[in-house]
Amino acid sequence: MYSVAGSALSPNIVVAMNKRLSMLTRLNTVLHLFDQYQFERHLHQYHQYMQHADKQAKAKEIIRNHIGFSMGAALVPFPGADLLAVSAVQLNMLRQLAKLYQVGFLDTLGKNFISAVAGTGVARLGASLVKAIPGVGTVIGEISMPVLSGASTYALGNIVAQHFHNGGTLEDLDITKAKSTYKQEVEEGKKIVTELKNEDKTVSNTDNTIDKIKKLAEMRDAGILTEEEFTQMKGKLLSDL
Repeated sequence: MYSVAGSALSPNIVVAMNKRLSMLTRLNTVLHLFDQYQFERHLHQYHQYMQHADKQAKAKEIIRNHIGFSMGAALVPFPGADLLAVSAVQLNMLRQLAKLYQVGFLDTLGKNFISAVAGTGVARLGASLVKAIPGVGTVIGEISMPVLSGASTYALGNIVAQHFHNGGTLEDLDITKAKSTYKQEVEEGKKIVTELKNEDKTVSNTDNTIDKIKKLAEMRDAGILTEEEFTQMKGKLLSDL
């Protein structure tokens, strides 16, 4: 006989209790493993989401950088050569986006996509050819070509990045749909390019102001300006920013 708290228990009851205890132990183990599995699954999904979000941010950075590169390439003073330079920048952008999303990439596919969707563009071609006009043609081309090239790069980058983000490749990208989207994205791209140009202008103005303040400080230190005059002039420069 076995006893619990002074009470006698039969061997059959003890065996039954041990079986039940064993079942509860196994059930707890299963529940624990299930909870662990759920936790790890959610953690994995979280990491996947974060990686995807990180890729989107990186893709935007790649596109933004290449907008600047294409704007610079568009300043090549020779008609036609500027278009080739911009296309090379855009091809490199697609190559980097493909690497980011681990998508297979061939230069031939990239070139075909750029040609099919963006082409040379009537406006861009006109802005390039106008550089052939001596004097004023170069000035007009250098004003319009960077904006159009930057906007085109923005449009192509956004289309491809979104397609890659959704699991697509260049091989299965719908060219007809891409052409339609491209026109809308170019208009948005023009706004982005204008913002970038304004940022560059602000930075340039700030640098010039800092240089002027340094010169004023040197004149103050040399006794040419009084402290009061220096303060007034510095305040005027800063207010003009």
